[in-house]
Amino acid sequence: MRNHFLLGLFLAIFFSVAVAQKVPAQGAEQPVPPVFSAADLAQKVPAPKADDVKSVDGLLRAVYDVISGPAGDRDWNRFRSLFLPQARFTQTDKAPDNSGSVVYSWGVDEFVRDAQGVFSKEGFYENAIVNQVDTYGSVAQVFSSYESRHRPAEKPFTRGINSIQLLNDGKRWWVVSILWDSERADNPLPAKFATAR
Repeated sequence: MRNHFLLGLFLAIFFSVAVAQKVPAQGAEQPVPPVFSAADLAQKVPAPKADDVKSVDGLLRAVYDVISGPAGDRDWNRFRSLFLPQARFTQTDKAPDNSGSVVYSWGVDEFVRDAQGVFSKEGFYENAIVNQVDTYGSVAQVFSSYESRHRPAEKPFTRGINSIQLLNDGKRWWVVSILWDSERADNPLPAKFATAR
């Protein structure tokens, strides 16, 4: 009898705690994620070139084109028009002491600030080698191998792979994020991404 009482008391306490954790306190509001319509997003960035955002291929071409050029400024309005205002840029690399990986991460304005510092001093030309595109509904994931040069005709100083996430809002395509890693002796490009098909 005592065991049944203790078991019943335990279950009552357990369920009352579980219910209390699931039910918000009276007056507390549930968090609501921000919701953006296509029109809301369009108002937050400069107007894009129509060909830049009407297709996945057009957007990928524009991403590489807008950052490429001789030393000097870039068309940062065009750049911003390609990306969600909340887009992220993330680079992974080996730690200098080889203790593991390090991650660098920027928002759009932070990326513009740091990239402009580099581009103002030297030419930078980047192009896709292979774009492997997978789409589902309104989203696309692109593994895009790239090569970067300081001048168009010279040998690349680096290669790697951009993982690019895209979104179609019903009106146009947007870049949501770009995550990349560079080629190293211990991290060669896979053969299927190393040569244009």
